[in-house]
Amino acid sequence: MMNSLSKRFDVLGLGCTAVDELLYVPSFPAADTKVRVERSLRRYGGLTGAALITAARLGARCAYAGWLGTDDASRYVADNFRQEGVDISHAPRSADGRVVRSIIIVGKDTGSRNIFYQVEGMLGAHDTLPSEEVLRNSRVLFIDQYGMPGNLRAARCARSAGVAVVADFEDAGSPLFEEVLMLVDHLILSEEFARQFTGKRNAAQAATALWRAERAVVVITCGAKGCWSLTSKAPSKPRHHPAFMVQAKDTTGCGDIFHGAYATSLARGDPLEDRIRFAAAAAALKAMHKEIPRLRAVEKFLETVAISRETKQLAARTHPTHFSSSPKPSPKRRLLSNA
Repeated sequence: MMNSLSKRFDVLGLGCTAVDELLYVPSFPAADTKVRVERSLRRYGGLTGAALITAARLGARCAYAGWLGTDDASRYVADNFRQEGVDISHAPRSADGRVVRSIIIVGKDTGSRNIFYQVEGMLGAHDTLPSEEVLRNSRVLFIDQYGMPGNLRAARCARSAGVAVVADFEDAGSPLFEEVLMLVDHLILSEEFARQFTGKRNAAQAATALWRAERAVVVITCGAKGCWSLTSKAPSKPRHHPAFMVQAKDTTGCGDIFHGAYATSLARGDPLEDRIRFAAAAAALKAMHKEIPRLRAVEKFLETVAISRETKQLAARTHPTHFSSSPKPSPKRRLLSNA
């Protein structure tokens, strides 16, 4: 359990929340064809919303302080936050407030997905809320690209108070984007967005381009290929972190789960290697079981991986010729930790 005696919240989120309508199909069809939906469900999501739910399930004391509306989708998100133990007492409400609404098509044969989302109304961070007291009384501030004026204000306040700022950006369209980007000290981006924004050819180059002396870390996630990190200890030498090998059933939201688990591990003071490993394990479990994992499940997964590694190392020392090459994975298995 985290020590939250000196801070009210471990993770405070200001960005977007979403209601996702998921449709599971056998495989993605070609254009102008029909396909039968095998299963459908409704769930909460969003860059910040899913990250906060993840953090709460992993033991963090969380709060959401971005916009919520009075419509059915906003009530659904609010109810789920309450059920998961996420404080929403600082979230402003307005008839014009909205959450993102998404339709997600998941191909059961590969576990991959396509997302169709709708954005309207007031979303993400409020321009002047929450109060500076609430911001300073948190260990980690979590933001995304929604509500950039409010994100800028909050990030400035957080950095001045020594509060870590973790960001998950997918769009650089705001005129304030680069100003907010400079204030993020734990920058975690997908390879796709990082390459698009920097114009670099790969994740390692993108991490280097995004590095600033003011940052604590840059992490570029590459899904099945693991992730790359860059820190002040070696600002010119990106480090690769491999993914866990799991059988992926649904990769939807794995990146959000990675972010939420990272923020949780950061809030409890873990070193970088442990943060990335913890986040990768949480994302891998989500891909395997289609649900955001709880703390004990992640701990057990990591314990099992550690035992397996020790067993292989012992066997290799005892019978080295038996392990001269790695067995090929089953075609049905995919590498996944941080999509």
